[in-house]
Amino acid sequence: MVSFASRKARQHAVTSEDFERELTREVLRTELVRVRALITTGCVIVVFLTAIYLVDSSVVQRVWRGTEGLAEVYGLLTGFILFEVWVHSQIRRNLKLDRDLPVIRRYIGALIETSLPTVILILQIRSMGASQALGFVVPLIYFIFVILSTLRLDFWLSTFTGFVAAGELLTVALIFDPVSGSGEPQIYFHAVRSTIILICGVLAGAVGAQLRRQFAASIAAATARDRVTNLFGQHVSPQVVERLMAAGTSAAGDLRRVAVMFVDFRGFTTGAQSRTPQEVVDRLDGAFAVLVDILDREGGIVNKFLGDGFLALFGAPLETSDAAHRAVAAGREMLTAMERINAQTSWPLRIGIGIHFGEVVAGNIGSPRRKEYTVIGDTVNFASRLEALNKEFGSQLLISAAVREALGEDGSDAVALGEVEVRGYEQKVAVFQLG
Repeated sequence: MVSFASRKARQHAVTSEDFERELTREVLRTELVRVRALITTGCVIVVFLTAIYLVDSSVVQRVWRGTEGLAEVYGLLTGFILFEVWVHSQIRRNLKLDRDLPVIRRYIGALIETSLPTVILILQIRSMGASQALGFVVPLIYFIFVILSTLRLDFWLSTFTGFVAAGELLTVALIFDPVSGSGEPQIYFHAVRSTIILICGVLAGAVGAQLRRQFAASIAAATARDRVTNLFGQHVSPQVVERLMAAGTSAAGDLRRVAVMFVDFRGFTTGAQSRTPQEVVDRLDGAFAVLVDILDREGGIVNKFLGDGFLALFGAPLETSDAAHRAVAAGREMLTAMERINAQTSWPLRIGIGIHFGEVVAGNIGSPRRKEYTVIGDTVNFASRLEALNKEFGSQLLISAAVREALGEDGSDAVALGEVEVRGYEQKVAVFQLG
């Protein structure tokens, strides 16, 4: 029991680590988008200011009282762009290392970024005057940082961005423009505007948090689906995958009563000798596609492909009360499907099927790095021996006495072949043939 619990704990820990790693990568990817947007915005502002200066230099004189103030803004924007380029490189580096950015660095970065409009605003107040500068375009730049903070996918970081923007704008306004030209206090006007910015930061955080939850849900679903695929291979139908995800999968071996089916193509090697490798692959893939589709419909899975054959399971990993019925129904449909295919091709294939029903140990077998879901036990060995007996009897579908008993009246057309010797078994066993 301790061993099982420890295995479950390790499995859960691995799954959680995979989830956290992928979520971290997704957050860093959105951070890259945000930083690129800021770099682009900074470059656009530089180009815009340059265009204004070249088209109508008098505007620069009216706004900045000469080129000296504009040069200071250029310097700030250039430093900002270089800072964001450095941030971009750090995020890319952490992304390659599957490592998250330190929380304190995120907050320091948010403080530095959001303070850019504040510094520009102070410079503009010095050249334009407080009332004109506070009513001009620079305070609107705060919203760029607040909106893009959504891409941080962190409620508190967006709220912090809104708080910094609101607090710095209010502080600058109260220091440089405490009263209007008529002597009336401006605190209410500035407080309301700053409150709106703070509310925008909170809303941006709420949106970012919702996006993070959606990312987390998508990653959790993908992680669970990948785990099912890793355990059971690529040969499980989408319907079975969804049921496995809903029911959960056990890493420990457990005892199951299952129907085991072995399928093998007769004379395939001989026919392949006179054909090109591509023709062989195409013929085999085409036949497998039809047979696996039948398994999907009957609720079985291909546990593993064995060259020109495969091992299929009914009743594992998902339990079912009619595993033997489903296996036999699939076997009958496979024979019918192969007859239909053979009538349309120049390379007819004959299959042999053996089905046995009994107890197996089902679980994950393999190394710590790569495990595969499989079944072990005499039931599997006997099903393989049954399939091989098709060569001796010239038959295509053989079942064991256990399958015949489980079928009841549905197996009334089974033909008893008597007690026969089976390789590896001391006593003779009853074998039945189905058409």
